[in-house]
Amino acid sequence: MEPIRVLLVDDHAAFRAGLRALLRPVEEMEVADEAASGEQALALLPRVQPDVVLMDLAMPGMGGVAATERITRDNPHVRVLVLSMADDDDAVFAALRAGARGYVLKGARRADLVRAIRAVAEGEAIFGPALAGRLMGYFSDLGRKPEPSFPELTPREREILGLVAGHLTNVQIAARLGLSQKTVRNHVSSIFTKLRVADRAEAIMRVRESGP
Repeated sequence: MEPIRVLLVDDHAAFRAGLRALLRPVEEMEVADEAASGEQALALLPRVQPDVVLMDLAMPGMGGVAATERITRDNPHVRVLVLSMADDDDAVFAALRAGARGYVLKGARRADLVRAIRAVAEGEAIFGPALAGRLMGYFSDLGRKPEPSFPELTPREREILGLVAGHLTNVQIAARLGLSQKTVRNHVSSIFTKLRVADRAEAIMRVRESGP
């Protein structure tokens, strides 16, 4: 099995070195290269061909949001995982709008970071534990709004969409709602079809763009 190739993008050399040391023992991952800016990351991309770009947001010159937008637009097979100090909602949703597949705060445990890299490499959307809890709270009342933002969804589908937005897996949603995994899969598929989205990340963005 080929290792997951990771490109590190951060303007602090010491932090990149720490990430290399953190990921070195993980057998299924390989740090393919590193960049100190968004511009450098874009220049390296054709040669490095990473599976996952671990992207900082605050960098001199081209910031992480702009670099993420360029990478995901021109290289849709490359997944961007933001690793940032910024934990405000504006930063998180700006990164998602740019095409990031996940968002983890700097200082996360190695296990959480490795899990996030693996998840985005497999096409999932993922957030660090602290952010996931906040996002879940943000979307938790979707199924209870008297005038729902998505009238095409049933109340159950809006409830499940809120749990998807909180980064619960289908297995966790099934356990929470007392449904079978097959039923949850069918609901999620129906939600994606009705919202005309391809995956969880796009569904979250649709909800965010619909307003409070």
